Amino acid sequence: MNTHTADFLPMPATTQAAEGLPRRAWTVAEIEAMTRAGIIDEDERFELIGGEVVPMQAKGGRHEMVKVELNRQFQRRISDELSIAQETTLRLDDKSFLEPDFCVFQRSIFPGDLRGPDVLLAIEVADSSLAYDRGRKIGVYAAYGIPEVWVIDANGLVTHVFRRLGVEGYRSITQAGSNEELTAIRAPSVSMCLDKFGLKPL
Repeated sequence: MNTHTADFLPMPATTQAAEGLPRRAWTVAEIEAMTRAGIIDEDERFELIGGEVVPMQAKGGRHEMVKVELNRQFQRRISDELSIAQETTLRLDDKSFLEPDFCVFQRSIFPGDLRGPDVLLAIEVADSSLAYDRGRKIGVYAAYGIPEVWVIDANGLVTHVFRRLGVEGYRSITQAGSNEELTAIRAPSVSMCLDKFGLKPL
């Protein structure tokens, strides 16, 4: 390497691993370039949080069954001015993206331009990933201004509802059973009662 050139190049950002060793922080652009080049398989499932690649756990049949039924019901009910996208890439900044199970946003927004403040409601369906979705991932949603998040336990069909976003995160954290009706605050045409959808807890 030309050392004179290297003197003018910024060092790649790093993240701190649990054992104390630094990790190179990736950018969204670098991840997308590696995908285009075939270095990363297009079907590989992961999220990027603060430059750290976070592998997503394989989805079980229960997760997929709940997600398919939710999509069928949501598409029947949602108003014309809104869109609800499944597993779209939500780019938050140059070092972070998430892939929520559902994103609700204004139909006038091109999905590729979607950013945190554009999301009216994010929905996660979780089985083995429930702790992650309710923990670290909720912190990311709050940090990037998503006003409301529903995390649905695919097995017990309890929905964890995060609302009233403040400077320290969500000030309202409640649970709704499968027999309760939930309506999105900023997207009232998006509502659900899991019992009425024919879904039953395990």
